[in-house]
Amino acid sequence: QVQLLESGGGLVQAGGSLSVSCAASGRTSSNYDMAWFRQAPGKERKFVAAINWSDGFTIYEGSVKGRFTISRDNAKNTVYLQMNALNSEDTAVYYCAARIHRSAWAIPPGREQAYDYWGQGTQVTVSS
Repeated sequence: QVQLLESGGGLVQAGGSLSVSCAASGRTSSNYDMAWFRQAPGKERKFVAAINWSDGFTIYEGSVKGRFTISRDNAKNTVYLQMNALNSEDTAVYYCAARIHRSAWAIPPGREQAYDYWGQGTQVTVSS
């Protein structure tokens, strides 16, 4: 088992920046592909970004591309999400997700079912 703990959420003004992080603990001897999802009030949880363990390949949801950056520090078992140019539509609970690394994605990385582990989430609120 691996536990994921998000941190760094908070309140930020529109146009501002915020960074959230996710630290993995427990069975960290395995390698994990990591992702961020978010859930806005009254809406379904949606994919934000993912990063591959082996080569650091990244993918982004369209609305955050160019504004958000996902990165990782494998030595620290931590993944980060740097968010710039935030707007009110970015307000959500941000969840970290992980799956044991495999060479192929049987389920696309943008789908929740691709991931084995989830954090509890951290609130990000963008004020206009």
